[in-house]
Amino acid sequence: MAVTLQMSFVTELGRTVSISIPDPKPGVTEAEVQQAMQTIIDENVFTSASGNLVQIKAAKIVAREVTPLFPIE
Repeated sequence: MAVTLQMSFVTELGRTVSISIPDPKPGVTEAEVQQAMQTIIDENVFTSASGNLVQIKAAKIVAREVTPLFPIE
């Protein structure tokens, strides 16, 4: 099963930017994710075409089942 942490932020222009982290640590808590997101904003780690990230919008863990059909080399 493929697991991804998806974090969404609001930019200076009011648009939404999402960042996906593959394979987050098992049992990651809401508080840990909120702190990481706030650090991303505070440290101005990322920017986008619509400006700096200025607000936390949402976060979610997405789990999906992936079934390979043939080997990929």
